[in-house]
Amino acid sequence: MNSTLVQSMAGRAGNVGRLGFFSVCTAHPVVIEAALRHALVHDVDVLIEATCNQVNQEGGYTGMTPADFRQFVAQIAAKVGFNTERLILGGDHLGPTPWKQLSSGDAMARAEVMIADYVHAGFRKLHIDASMGCHGEPEMLSDEVVAERAVRLVRSAEATASRENLPLYVIGTEVPVPGGALEVIDHLEVTRPSAAQQTIDVHRAAFEQAGLSAAFDRVIGVVVQPGVEFGHQNVIVYRPERARDLGALLSTGHGYVFEAHSTDYQPADALAELVRDGFALLKVGPGLTFAYREALYGLDAIAQVLAPVPESETLVASMERLMVARPEHWEKYYHGTEDEIRVQRHFSYSDRIRYYWTLPEAQAAVNALLKRLDGLTIPETLISQYLSVLYPAVRSGTIQATPTVLLEYAISQVFDAYHKAVTIP
Repeated sequence: MNSTLVQSMAGRAGNVGRLGFFSVCTAHPVVIEAALRHALVHDVDVLIEATCNQVNQEGGYTGMTPADFRQFVAQIAAKVGFNTERLILGGDHLGPTPWKQLSSGDAMARAEVMIADYVHAGFRKLHIDASMGCHGEPEMLSDEVVAERAVRLVRSAEATASRENLPLYVIGTEVPVPGGALEVIDHLEVTRPSAAQQTIDVHRAAFEQAGLSAAFDRVIGVVVQPGVEFGHQNVIVYRPERARDLGALLSTGHGYVFEAHSTDYQPADALAELVRDGFALLKVGPGLTFAYREALYGLDAIAQVLAPVPESETLVASMERLMVARPEHWEKYYHGTEDEIRVQRHFSYSDRIRYYWTLPEAQAAVNALLKRLDGLTIPETLISQYLSVLYPAVRSGTIQATPTVLLEYAISQVFDAYHKAVTIP
């Protein structure tokens, strides 16, 4: 039985002194590059995960298969000189969700192909999530049905895996849905210890009945809700006293850690408390591209001072046109008046603008912004005005006030908080 993820991944250099891992859940090349550079500086492994909607055998919304994604990350690693032996790839929410509009039979058949492709491409950490109902089914399914479907997925993964690279599994799901709540939130129910234990027990029984006990021995974590989440405009911060009973379950010696999703935007001390309380796997995704967007928009404002263009040619205006022309990534999620929705398109914590940055129109707009600033000296005073969170590092000489450095540093500050949370001081 595995006692922690760190022990499960022992044998990889750089894990000494780690209390846990944070998972970089993104397909954005600038964010991935920043993650790998951050890992180089701190001499640690890096865990990067793709979700079932992002990456699957049909391309997902990124257009990438699992093999494509691995190659995509490997190319970035080669660019920055990061040793891919220290790269751990994971799959998040692997299950029938991308095809939940289909019958359960069709959706699960596709999910089985997907997870086999993830394993074949070398993904080691697999979060199995068959909790969402398919066509004609309830939105949430019983533990027994979820476990039965998890068995099907794991059987497909095991049939594909080599003995040298057997997968590590995470079971369970969280509420609300992945990626943040859809509205303002003011309360969250922490997972009951009995519910977490039932998830473990039901899955263990299903695996054993299917002859997959050896695979269940590689279950390293359980997804639970410790009381953290973010909506469009607010963040529910971790309160240790609310999760005390849940954390106590870990002291029973069952050999798992908890995985916490939607930890984006948590204060640094809250992240450290989560890890201390046994939530040793922390997921972060939208918070990283949110920091990227903040820095880009700050640079956009600076460029309007130093090299002004008509308002219609700014990055903000370009992104607004793109999102209005292609509303499929936000229109089901943002609600309110026209002005409220416009603000959400750009500034929501759920950061659905992240789906647009890799489109050709957005890349052209970002490149145009960077070209406007190329060769210009950005005064400290403008950094203070429009990128105040980065001002201390510029003022102290820690970083140069150039666009690419400022963008990477903005993202790396998020990584810093997670790195400190999972590392023994």
